[in-house]
Amino acid sequence: MATVLTDTGTHAVPTAGGLMLAPEDAERITGWTLKPEGMCREEFCVPVPAGMKQGTHIDVAAFWRHLGNPVASDRAGQTWVLGTGPGERQSALAGLQAPEFVLPDLAGKQHRLSDYRGQKVFLTTWASW
Repeated sequence: MATVLTDTGTHAVPTAGGLMLAPEDAERITGWTLKPEGMCREEFCVPVPAGMKQGTHIDVAAFWRHLGNPVASDRAGQTWVLGTGPGERQSALAGLQAPEFVLPDLAGKQHRLSDYRGQKVFLTTWASW
């Protein structure tokens, strides 16, 4: 089992080495569906290079990188992060509305930004780089 963190949440998935996932798990995590023409999201399809597919499983980390998105994992390959690509981040930042996210408070209770829609919210961020 591996834990995959994405902008849609935390997902526990069975893996077959690395981030080699069954098509239904790949779709649940990424929103992309494996079809004969490649990985597809609605009408848009991206061909899957030969090395990214083994039998019925797809290497989601390799596919995510193929899309130009960042991927990180721990050394053991038990925890993965599929990050948002620069194009999607830039378009989100161009608007005046913060993207949806969920974060726990110090007691562990989950809070969604959308829970506070219509109220004033102060957001601050910090990065070590």
